[in-house]
Amino acid sequence: MKADDGVRKIVAAALREDIGTGDITTRLLLPKPPVVAAAIIAGDNGILCGLPVVEMVFSLLDKNIRITRKVKEGAAVRKGALVCMMKGASSEILTGERVALNFLGRLSGIATLTRRYVEAVRGHPVKILDTRKTTPGLRALEKYAVRVGGGRNHRMGLWDRVLVKENHLAVLGSQLSVVSLGEIISCIRKKTKRKVEIETQNIRQFREALEAKPDIIMLDNMGIADIKKAVQLRGRLRVLLEVSGGVTVRSIRAIAQTGVDMISAGTLTHSVTALDFSLDII
Repeated sequence: MKADDGVRKIVAAALREDIGTGDITTRLLLPKPPVVAAAIIAGDNGILCGLPVVEMVFSLLDKNIRITRKVKEGAAVRKGALVCMMKGASSEILTGERVALNFLGRLSGIATLTRRYVEAVRGHPVKILDTRKTTPGLRALEKYAVRVGGGRNHRMGLWDRVLVKENHLAVLGSQLSVVSLGEIISCIRKKTKRKVEIETQNIRQFREALEAKPDIIMLDNMGIADIKKAVQLRGRLRVLLEVSGGVTVRSIRAIAQTGVDMISAGTLTHSVTALDFSLDII
């Protein structure tokens, strides 16, 4: 993960939110804070993600805090594993503890769930994608966690790919008496060179989208039978197929077996359980 200004702003905002006018308990109890050693311990099994963020949290509080990683980012950890050691002013370690563990738990939870999805489709050449269903303000970090877990990022935002969805077509249809997907794509291609994706919800829409020749066609909330039909209709045409909507760990392998190119799942980021970590003074 790049320690860019965007990520630093996210971490700094989290610290401001938690610290406010100051850590009153630590300030009252430790007017002359000693230097201490501390350890972060895993409380669950999973995929570790977020160590660079932990380091950034403490660096923003005190650049003299030294952190030694004991597990690699992206590695599997077991409950009770020593994740990292740190040494520095006790006041700053105590002040940054909760923010650091919040980030580490959340990102590790996303990476862990993503790895489960990736493992579920092992043996099939399909990419597991996230969506824009991320926590407001945390998208860069949550999508980083998906990558650590072995998944791919779909769109970082509205700017990096054209995705024509059902509501776009509804608005266009209310303005124009007749509008075809072919005309829409033709208009888009005259204005941008970015990839164009179209959302479809049934085979009728898929056939029309296929004739319009976008770069990607999304099969939204379609059943397995319709997904298989779409793959058959696509044939050897150079159009990628993405399945989205209602994807679970239980259903994903059957979807992968149909021959689609990508499967996107909002659950990777919006329905994740954080892993448990603790910080212990030693």
